[in-house]
Amino acid sequence: MSLLPRLLVLASTVVAISGCRRATADSITYTLYRNSVLDSLARYHVATFDVALDNSHNQENCEIARQLFQGQPGVRTRFWCEKGRFKP
Repeated sequence: MSLLPRLLVLASTVVAISGCRRATADSITYTLYRNSVLDSLARYHVATFDVALDNSHNQENCEIARQLFQGQPGVRTRFWCEKGRFKP
């Protein structure tokens, strides 16, 4: 086999593996958002939880952070967690 077909096979393999890895990482990632006092429909990124352990670990940490932020005295914004990476 010449060099060009080997490079194409190698490149295809790298792309396929990186795509699988990204999909796996996204499936265990949680993102914490907040809205605005002026705009209840706004979505502001607060934090991303993407420790490569498992789904429940990131979800639990996001929920703990959400509760801590939401529970501060005088907070008028809403905080929430969503599965996946930050989406504007």
